[in-house]
Amino acid sequence: MRVYNTLTRQKEEFVPRDPGKVSMYVCGVTPYNHPHIGNARPFVTWDIIKRYLEQCGYQVHHVQNFTDIDDKIIRTAKQEGVTWEVIANRYIASYFAVMDKLNVRRADRYPRVSEHIPEIIAMVQGLVDKGFAYAVDGDVYYSVEKFPEYGKLSGRNLEDMKAGARVDIDDRKRHPMDFALWKSAKPEEPSWDSPWGPGRPGWHIECSAMSLKYLGQSFDFHGGGSDLIFPHHENEIAQSEACIGGEPFVRYWLHNGFITLNEEKMSKSLGNFFLVKDILAHYSAEILRFFIVSTHYRSPLDFSDERLTEAGRSLERLRTAVGNCLELNKVEHTGENDAAKLLHKSAVQAQAEFFAAMDDDFNTALAISSMFALAKELNIYYSAVSSGKSEHDAEAYAIARDIYFSMAEVLGILVEERAGKLEGGAGLINQLMDIIIELRQAARQQKDWGTADKIRDKLNAAGIVLEDSPQGVRWKHR
Repeated sequence: MRVYNTLTRQKEEFVPRDPGKVSMYVCGVTPYNHPHIGNARPFVTWDIIKRYLEQCGYQVHHVQNFTDIDDKIIRTAKQEGVTWEVIANRYIASYFAVMDKLNVRRADRYPRVSEHIPEIIAMVQGLVDKGFAYAVDGDVYYSVEKFPEYGKLSGRNLEDMKAGARVDIDDRKRHPMDFALWKSAKPEEPSWDSPWGPGRPGWHIECSAMSLKYLGQSFDFHGGGSDLIFPHHENEIAQSEACIGGEPFVRYWLHNGFITLNEEKMSKSLGNFFLVKDILAHYSAEILRFFIVSTHYRSPLDFSDERLTEAGRSLERLRTAVGNCLELNKVEHTGENDAAKLLHKSAVQAQAEFFAAMDDDFNTALAISSMFALAKELNIYYSAVSSGKSEHDAEAYAIARDIYFSMAEVLGILVEERAGKLEGGAGLINQLMDIIIELRQAARQQKDWGTADKIRDKLNAAGIVLEDSPQGVRWKHR
């Protein structure tokens, strides 16, 4: 397995810190508004990475924070006349509601800044004691000049940054790029007691304190959007490695690309962003997830209605193969045959190609092409069996089906189709559809074409299509 490390700007072989285990920290949201599409991409990405690592046999420890103390949260709370806790809790709940719909599995731990003030203060004090930080009027700043490797993640030069700094920079700083570790209290803002007086943490220190607490030194993966490379992750490296000394803070840095709108970066400051809940009012969560995973995580992803519609059409092709699999599950084994042997061979090849794509820096775009190839072979085999041109080799088919479903599991798609119908229609929806189809068939047998057509049209209006097959009538989502 090879991954692209932002720090070294090249693909490297993945070697975990602890054999058989993977430690990962992903920067979470600042909960002052509902999640937008730019928030969704990294969490869907890391969900797939975690799923794949687990399928490869690794035990994954996944930590993702909530920045629940922040200027934006405080400002929103003042505007609404409520406490910062109310705002943070509201939008953390909104985050989980949206991510659950997108089938993003929960991290193992979600630490909040407000719950880790003692650890943050201890880390800031340690940096002061080591000479990497200094206090000024109740504020504490990190001294970037004390860390010779500052800029190694982003590739920026400290002197160039100093020359380009704004003229209105805080003159209390020793260098324009020095950043706050601790901020002195302001009126009507949340604060905690510290050796430097009441105040609250700066932005960057939180992730260092929490990741080191839960994952230890030199953990495997640190992820987030490309916009976090500088200054957030650059500052994390500086303060963390100054604190622990010796070992690198993180072994592999992974960053997903921006989401664009008409090839322009989507952001709240530009006002061209879309809330996930608003997108889900027009498109299913599974279509949105498939849209995200259809592009390699490091590449820009251009958002548009056309792209989402295209993703929906592609997803429907994959659903058709699942539907055919479910029909084949009902067919009894009749014997080995050439069609089944070809299906088995194609499935093994598709699986190898899928793993090769995922092993190459989690290339979901290429992995999906392997899934489409196998879907095609499953459909061909289904046609041969259902038309009576071939016998059914249940064992060979089951291997191909399980490979196909395992691919879907890694990508986190086709969940309802795989889980809701595999058990022979045990789900409530399937039972209801069986009743509806039975009533329509009874109407047709009695030549009550008006009732039969009305049932078909009502189902079609609800997005459900009926199809005749040699095994009887089947239904699928349109």
